[in-house]
Amino acid sequence: MACFGAMATTIPILVEVGTKRVFAMARDWPGWSRRGRDEMAAVESLDAYADRYGAVVAGIGGRDDVRAGVVFEVVERFRGGPGTDFGAPDTQPAVDASPVAGRDLERLVAILRACWDAFDAAATAAGDAALRTGPRGGGRDLAKILAHVTESAAAHLRSVGGRASSEASLEQIREAYVEAVRARARGELPDVGPRGGKRWSARFGVRYAAWHALDHAWEIEDRVER
Repeated sequence: MACFGAMATTIPILVEVGTKRVFAMARDWPGWSRRGRDEMAAVESLDAYADRYGAVVAGIGGRDDVRAGVVFEVVERFRGGPGTDFGAPDTQPAVDASPVAGRDLERLVAILRACWDAFDAAATAAGDAALRTGPRGGGRDLAKILAHVTESAAAHLRSVGGRASSEASLEQIREAYVEAVRARARGELPDVGPRGGKRWSARFGVRYAAWHALDHAWEIEDRVER
């Protein structure tokens, strides 16, 4: 197993390998996940975002372990899919198939809520400010990011096995998502949906939704024009 860094604290990480992009993600800290062109670049990006992620989870136990310069130990490396190369996690790691309940489950839910709060705070702070576009003019404006996040939240909910009204607000979808994650953890929602699609596990559902929220929160913060 590979290690990176030079300090005593060790953070177990998962590495999702695509053909063009690689994701490095902290096993026990959903949302702390970054990508790069190769494994080293992904791990370096993970380290670079440690303090920003630490600020998000500051009220959750274990904060002292989330900081730049820690040792990252790869405990699982697995093949990604088409989405990996597109720029999103695409494959459920083996560890996310393990059961979760009680305090461990509620800790994951607390982290997910903190990531949602970070997105909301970034969007609110941006206000009416424009977001910088890329060199070719690419990039959604804030209204389109908000619409994308709401639409994606509904899709993520279906992936876990939950449902929400087409008129549901983002907040309502999020609450339905938490309940669906808990139901998946209790085994009340089967692994396969009625049409045969494999559902996300409770752990992966939290991991993916937390990543998506922070990815866009940090995008807004990095692109806002002051």
